[in-house]
Amino acid sequence: MDIVRIDRYDDDRFSKTVLNQHGAYLVDNEPYQIEITDSSSAVLHGKDPVVYETLIEEFRFHAPHIIKFYDENSMLITEYSLPKLLDIPIDSIQPSQFFVDEEKLKAVRSFIGKAEDIVVQVKPYGDRFISLDGHTRLYLAVQNGFGTVKAVESETDDWVWPFVHEAEKRNILRPGDMILLPHDQYEIQWNQYCDKLFAGENQ
Repeated sequence: MDIVRIDRYDDDRFSKTVLNQHGAYLVDNEPYQIEITDSSSAVLHGKDPVVYETLIEEFRFHAPHIIKFYDENSMLITEYSLPKLLDIPIDSIQPSQFFVDEEKLKAVRSFIGKAEDIVVQVKPYGDRFISLDGHTRLYLAVQNGFGTVKAVESETDDWVWPFVHEAEKRNILRPGDMILLPHDQYEIQWNQYCDKLFAGENQ
């Protein structure tokens, strides 16, 4: 089964809301949508219910706080245990990313209204935490003056450390330190760094 997460915001196979939430997928080239409807629930739309379970697991890697999944007829597909949510001061979070995409920030702003809407995955880091995802949401939290955000404690492989150490070298020590870039510059600068890292050039 080939699952591809859509990162664009202009694909007419999917609703604008789903694209903004990054809930658009292609499964064996067929479009599937997962639309978040509240702080813990989402609705799936797609051709073949057989793939729902695998697709949900893929989706929950990025959104572990979403625990109830329904089909388009409002029938419950599956429900997970609620993970422990932490309230974390935003300045205690060490980013593992340096840049924020203006286009993605605009999309995230469309469905974030209050601090409780922001749930990110973090890893303990001394007396602080490393953000494993949700950097755009964290940047928006700073813009909106949110002092704390919700977080789920997660583990990760060693891939995160080069990003964390490079962020520290660049003096990116809290979410507000990340650099906002136009979409085209974000694509160049962030992808260029990642490509070099995975090619072993940034070691």
